[in-house]
Amino acid sequence: MINILITNDDGFESKGLHELMQALKTIGNVTVVAPTVEKSACGHSLTLTRPLRFVELEEDFYKLDDGTPTDCVFLALNKIYDAHHRPDIVISGINQGSNMGEDITYSGTAAGAMEAVLQGIPAIAISQVCKDHCKNIEEFGFELAKEAIVNIVKKVLDGGFPLEERKFLNVNIPPIPSKDCKGYKITKAGKRIYGNSAEVHYNPRGLEYYWIGLPRLDWETEEGYLSDFEAIDQGYISITPVHLDMTSHKDIKHLENWL
Repeated sequence: MINILITNDDGFESKGLHELMQALKTIGNVTVVAPTVEKSACGHSLTLTRPLRFVELEEDFYKLDDGTPTDCVFLALNKIYDAHHRPDIVISGINQGSNMGEDITYSGTAAGAMEAVLQGIPAIAISQVCKDHCKNIEEFGFELAKEAIVNIVKKVLDGGFPLEERKFLNVNIPPIPSKDCKGYKITKAGKRIYGNSAEVHYNPRGLEYYWIGLPRLDWETEEGYLSDFEAIDQGYISITPVHLDMTSHKDIKHLENWL
């Protein structure tokens, strides 16, 4: 039995979190540290301007009041665990909604995995892609996501984590029933097409405010490796290796000449 730390960005009451916890309890000892409230799109952010507090809801299940997924992993590894007793792997999810392409940079789910690998712990972020306002989750639940994460973690158990340090796996699950899934594809992060979905509203006193909406999940088709968007569209589970080195290595020589 391995030791597994779980976090998410949908909050400690999220159904995806609880489904993930139950699935992984079949293969490991699970500890959960999750945000008190939803922290979607918070990115890789640490809370530095206010104190944080662990609230133990039951054995090995904590909410962090009022932390981000990064806070949850950072504090869990440094306070709940110690140098001689650390988790073997960190799983962040199951997120309700996709985390593909450049959305990885916004994602609190991905950020939980990022913090784990910065701290030297292998990590996987897993997200359930939504369709038609997440009606697929209402209909099919998280069954395919649970099957996938158990299979992937078992493969890690059998052969070790497949990536070097400061790299994590970003997994996205297609919005289909388990029986219709075509399998797994190793993918690159695709190129999402973004739009302006900010809506203006007025409160009862006539003051203007804005609400940032959710744009359509459109992407650009590119040559080369299959993208996460394309794999999901074709009915595959997408597994994308992500590294934290954001240097554009191919441009270094060009910039030296430019300078």
